[in-house]
Amino acid sequence: MQMNFLALDLGKVFTDLWESMGLSQGTWQNYVMLAISFVLMFLAIVKKFEPMLLLPIAFGMFLINIPGAEKVLWGTYTDDAHTYDLVTDRGLLWYLYYGVDKVIYPPLIFLGIGAMTDFGPLIANPKSMIIGAGAQLGIFIALFGAILLGFSGAEAAAIAIIGGADGPTAIYVAKTLAEHLLPMIAIAAYSYMALIPVIQKPIMRLLTTKKERAIRMKPLRQVSKVEKIIFPVAITLVVGIFLPDAIPLVGMLMLGNLFRESGVVERLSSQAQNGLMNTVTIFLGIAVGCKAKGDVFLTTDTLSIIVIGVVAFYCGTIGGLLTAKIMCKVTKGKINPLIGSAGVSAVPMAARISEDVGRETDPQNHLLMHAMGPNVAGVIGSALAAGILLAVFG
Repeated sequence: MQMNFLALDLGKVFTDLWESMGLSQGTWQNYVMLAISFVLMFLAIVKKFEPMLLLPIAFGMFLINIPGAEKVLWGTYTDDAHTYDLVTDRGLLWYLYYGVDKVIYPPLIFLGIGAMTDFGPLIANPKSMIIGAGAQLGIFIALFGAILLGFSGAEAAAIAIIGGADGPTAIYVAKTLAEHLLPMIAIAAYSYMALIPVIQKPIMRLLTTKKERAIRMKPLRQVSKVEKIIFPVAITLVVGIFLPDAIPLVGMLMLGNLFRESGVVERLSSQAQNGLMNTVTIFLGIAVGCKAKGDVFLTTDTLSIIVIGVVAFYCGTIGGLLTAKIMCKVTKGKINPLIGSAGVSAVPMAARISEDVGRETDPQNHLLMHAMGPNVAGVIGSALAAGILLAVFG
């Protein structure tokens, strides 16, 4: 009798142990997502594609898809609905995701971007705003494309913002309008941002002539400190009055820039650029990645979003280039059309690509500072587009 009792007890122990293992809980979706996370880690580490965000996103995706890890890392759902609030025994990732759920991280990222960015080229050449506006074409093309594919207006607006080439803005809009699409939108946005050199350079060469690519632009005028201080305050006031939905992003962007340009809060500016920016980037990346669960991510909607996203990136680049080409004609060759591709808001990567392609034709032609004008305008433009979409569909 005692041996039978021990045998039964031992059997229960092994059964409980097996049921607690991830091996008994994994699905094919988990393993596919693990493979995808490995690809993204490869792109971040080996290819150095936007590693600052792609690596934490990939690792967050890796963590949450390890079979059996979700209950420990996220928590236990009170019912079958995988929502943020219906969780008990909350884990680490639940708390990290709080900054996404309450839309805290994206404005803080904008604070850091503002502190790192020199708005001087935009102030010196206000016409850059026109190019930045032209590069938002991708957002509105994607909006109508998503609606045609059967997404609701709010879902289409959340997907469309991928075309702005601005990851924090994409997260901000997706969380507000279509949280269930957030992982797909965020990963698509950051993946395409990482691939901007691959996406943009062929289009730039195709849509411009060798003569246009060789155009040398006159040096920008020197911008005074007073102008640099007035600019962020004025932009915040105008945006706040006319488009209050955009003020969390634009306001934090301009506050960071005011820290930089005022010259009286160097410690705050340094913290916003470095410590705060790096910390929020880590938390944001992991939080976004941990929502990419296999059963949620591997759907036909994800495939549609990936296709719409790449079309939006191409259209945004084309819109900026064509706008710059028109301005080149109007100014009788004073503007190099290559700076048009920098109208997407991937700062400063898109501006550096304009410089690289320009120097392929003329190694002595430096377009970086000229391209920074449209690039900064693109950041502001994507935030304004987000405000419009939130006002219309929110």
